[in-house]
Amino acid sequence: MSDVNELSETPVPQEIVEATLRAAEERGVPAADLTLRDIAREAGISRSTLLRRLGGTRQALDEALRAAGVELGGRKPVRERAIEAAAALISRQGLATLTFERVAMAAECSVQSLYGTFGGRDELMHAVFERYSPILDVEAFLAGPRGDLEDMVRRFHQLLADALEREPRVLPALLAEVFARPGDENVQRVFNNVTPRLVAGLGAWLAEEVAAGRIRDLPPLLLTQRMTSPIILHFLLRPVTSRVSAADLPTRDETLETFTQAFLRAVCLPSPEGED
Repeated sequence: MSDVNELSETPVPQEIVEATLRAAEERGVPAADLTLRDIAREAGISRSTLLRRLGGTRQALDEALRAAGVELGGRKPVRERAIEAAAALISRQGLATLTFERVAMAAECSVQSLYGTFGGRDELMHAVFERYSPILDVEAFLAGPRGDLEDMVRRFHQLLADALEREPRVLPALLAEVFARPGDENVQRVFNNVTPRLVAGLGAWLAEEVAAGRIRDLPPLLLTQRMTSPIILHFLLRPVTSRVSAADLPTRDETLETFTQAFLRAVCLPSPEGED
């Protein structure tokens, strides 16, 4: 079957295919790197109208482009490439050096495509920290079934350690920026996106434990810091410590268990069965 016949059988209107090809040529990027916003603008319609004409998904457009002889390849979309590239840049060079120009070069896309995808640098940074910070893991953890307090603390410590050791090391890079430049606007914006959600989620769980009479009635923020600070400090320093005094460094599991038990000893109240 010819390309023309294949294209006529697709639900995607020919004018949408042509608008996609024009937009790709004008921007100097592959068609696969265009956002739906780019294509809609070129076609003179809204993004929501474009989505309706595509049946709610971009897959039909990709099939129509292939039928027209356009090689899309197996590359990830610009959004995915940009988030991964930005995370790697933050991990290696820090938050302050992140620019759209550097991300575009690393992601092999245009700066214009980044603006079309994210709107601005703040939205890109938010997407990076949403992906690579522990916030989504913590929210999923807290939304799950509650175990006993010791098991919950142990599992949370493991989750936090995973986030601190995960490559690219985005969370350690953010924390380093917080310690070095706490008043920096870029640091404040990212930190303010992540921290309130983290503190609110943990605070609500710990407040339940206080109400149940299992832990001391301390301010939620102090309880949260008591549970997280030793883990954060240890795993931020662990790569250096392992080179300086590797023989004295406990294993990861031993370290996590030590901090779990230390937290429980510091905040737990005696059970009724243990009272005289």
